[in-house]
Amino acid sequence: MYSIVTVRDIVRIPPKEFGEPIAEAAISHLRKGSENVLDREIGLMIVVIGIDKIGQGRLMPGDGATYHQVTYRVLVFKPIRGELVEGNVVELMDFGAFIRMGPLDGLCHVSQICDDFITQDSKGSTLIGKETGRTLSESDHVRARITSISFESGNRSGKLGLTMRQPFLGKVGPDVSWVEDDVRIARGEGKKEKKKKK
Repeated sequence: MYSIVTVRDIVRIPPKEFGEPIAEAAISHLRKGSENVLDREIGLMIVVIGIDKIGQGRLMPGDGATYHQVTYRVLVFKPIRGELVEGNVVELMDFGAFIRMGPLDGLCHVSQICDDFITQDSKGSTLIGKETGRTLSESDHVRARITSISFESGNRSGKLGLTMRQPFLGKVGPDVSWVEDDVRIARGEGKKEKKKKK
């Protein structure tokens, strides 16, 4: 998911910065133009780490700036379809839960939260499984699988689809863990708890 990628690009150095060291001016412009930018091929560029090579500057007609070919390293976040991720629930809606995984959020639709009918409580602060009684609230830590990725290059807008419906996924934590419940069930140590009818 996180990796360091080498990128080749061209950086423009304006005349007012000609007196500065070229590497400092170049990295400043690369950070302004690359950090927090989403690229379909590379992923979300989080931070420019350093410059490996700066080419000789070229002038363009009608522009006093110099243009330099640069090779630089950048830390990127690139989700992969089918990858297991962990994150925290940051927002609940009647249609699902938004989960923050590092610098991006993904949506786990209610149909993908667990193998149960999910409803939202009257305050809107918890999603509840009708048969299992499993609950999901804001700030819960969860494990999910990425099922779909849709990114547009150039900004941070993108969509990640998630599922927690498969075994050994869902809420994890010291108090309640769906994953530990699934492990016990797989070992034959217990059955899925069902909510008692009143």
